[in-house]
Amino acid sequence: MNRTVTIEVKQLDRVVIRFAGDSGDGMQLTGDRFTAETASFGNDLSTLPNFPAEIRAPAGTLPGVSSFQLHFADHDILTPGDAPDVLIAMNPAALKANLRDVPRGATLIVDTADFTARNLKRIGYEQNPLETGELDAYHVIGLNLTGMTVESVKEFGLSRKDASRAKNMYALGLVSWLFQRPVESTITFLETKFASKPDIRDANIAAFRAGYNFGETAEEFSVRYEVKPAKMATGTYRNISGNLALAYGLVAGAQRAGLPLVLGAYPITPASDVLHELSKLKRFNVTTIQAEDEIAGVGAALGASFGGALGVTTSSGPGISLKSETIGLGVMLELPLVVCDIQRAGPSTGMPTKTEQADLLQVMFGRNGEAPLPVLAAQSPADCFAIAVEAARIAITYRTPVIVLSDGYLANGSEPWQIPVVDDLPTIDPNFTLEPNATDDKGAPLYLPYLRDPETLSRAWAIPGTAGLDHRIGGLEKEDKTGNISYDPANHDLMIRTRQAKVDGIARSIDPIEVDDPDGTAKVLVLGWGSTYGPIGAGVRRVRKVGGKVAQAHLRHLNPFPPNLGDLLRSYDKVLVPEMNLGQLAMLLRAKFLVDVVSYAQVRGMPLGAAELAEVIGNLVEETEGIDDDARHLGEAAANLTHGEALNGNEHDLHQSRLGGAR
Repeated sequence: MNRTVTIEVKQLDRVVIRFAGDSGDGMQLTGDRFTAETASFGNDLSTLPNFPAEIRAPAGTLPGVSSFQLHFADHDILTPGDAPDVLIAMNPAALKANLRDVPRGATLIVDTADFTARNLKRIGYEQNPLETGELDAYHVIGLNLTGMTVESVKEFGLSRKDASRAKNMYALGLVSWLFQRPVESTITFLETKFASKPDIRDANIAAFRAGYNFGETAEEFSVRYEVKPAKMATGTYRNISGNLALAYGLVAGAQRAGLPLVLGAYPITPASDVLHELSKLKRFNVTTIQAEDEIAGVGAALGASFGGALGVTTSSGPGISLKSETIGLGVMLELPLVVCDIQRAGPSTGMPTKTEQADLLQVMFGRNGEAPLPVLAAQSPADCFAIAVEAARIAITYRTPVIVLSDGYLANGSEPWQIPVVDDLPTIDPNFTLEPNATDDKGAPLYLPYLRDPETLSRAWAIPGTAGLDHRIGGLEKEDKTGNISYDPANHDLMIRTRQAKVDGIARSIDPIEVDDPDGTAKVLVLGWGSTYGPIGAGVRRVRKVGGKVAQAHLRHLNPFPPNLGDLLRSYDKVLVPEMNLGQLAMLLRAKFLVDVVSYAQVRGMPLGAAELAEVIGNLVEETEGIDDDARHLGEAAANLTHGEALNGNEHDLHQSRLGGAR
């Protein structure tokens, strides 16, 4: 039946969509393609892929559900959204696993093909929820997407099983119509991806177009939605994930130093993508070594640094544990080495595909002896580029291993990234020693490998084979200046304190921490690090919208801290530190600055929510300001705001992570 009603176009300022289905249903691919369409349209966006650790979890079960959430808007946004406005559920398990996150009134597009008594019972449904009234609070659109997909591709002669695999493209086509996404990039992608399999290629394209056309003709849809492009600073943008941004940043740092980049790594979730991406960039003098284990990977990277390259190793928490002795060797040798820890939920194997930021104390202190090193943390997927360039600058300039903290949320999530102008990135001088740098007591030329730059305390770095320059290598304590083995107590004390002073001195080369306190009258400061940046920013916006005064600051340098951090903390009555751990930064701040910070700690394998943080922040503001008006309830009011109502709290955001240059 042809449509006879006029299709209304409704203007929205933002939408959160979640695609959910079995691991084999292609939800990550579907989400990636919808994200690419949205990015090309010019919306601001943020994504949250979520998938099980099992490579192929049992089909139709709750543990096997995979999802991809996308938040896109006509304005600057900070998170993938707390809850979906639209859920596309490809089977009963996907519906049940995600329904608790969906607010009343949201739209559910459900593939009804697998809603059989057997499938429902295995996930705990005694009756079909589509028929019991359980979903009356939602706008439910039940469609046999599988059956319609099979019908749309029957001309290609595929088996029903193969034909039904294109149902994710049918769903993508339907949602692309519903939100007026440009579709050319998806068709081009399918033509390229399945170029060697013409039947599969043509079936997927046909399913995608059939889904799009179904929206035009189906009576279930009388409204389409429009989210206009976001206003952004002039520049060239692309959508980028955290791991891809990190890979590009590492290459950029090496290029700005004029050094080859050597990655030694062992595959581990969620860090493996950095290895994959760097392996594609050989034209930039990049060498990738997929080692037999974590220890071999970091050993290869440190060896490359000894040879005059920028050595890099990537891993997650379990691998960082294994690398700790060699990282300590890097501290002793005082060579540049960048160690990327893409954190995941632990301990042990933990939840490999879930996010966490609980490795902070490990990377600060997880080596034997006094082995200080700089620690940096990215705050958003795009910021992974800038933090990698900054890590390269510090490692090369100060001759030290540097640890970069990202996490699964940043690694797999994506957002628009303003591609930087290369000349705007810092120039990094490796300052190799090319000739003897001292004389002996008889006036003969002499090379002292541990003779230090008086400003940075970095030692001399000579490429092996440089004529006349002998090297001292190994993990035994070095004698000051000569690098000879030394067991002298006074020398050991001197070298320990010198290495610590070198790391402490890095603070002079970093900017003071910025604080977002619009009128300077807030009594509460919310301080974050790493991927809590977006949720904290969104929570602060909500509190300001309902009249609360609150300041925000975010740490990217965790060791050493920015030089003004102590004074900043002491200038507020209360400091709230939200973290995805049990309060590790809070512990460090209390110990170093003797400030009784308030810790808000959650360890759930998922990012913090903006609404939950708004309630915590609002309650603390109310308590600190001594507000007695029972009707005010800042926390509750801020938490209950719709996203659109919370927009006007962003007059003075710190949101600069889209820029490619290191700050």
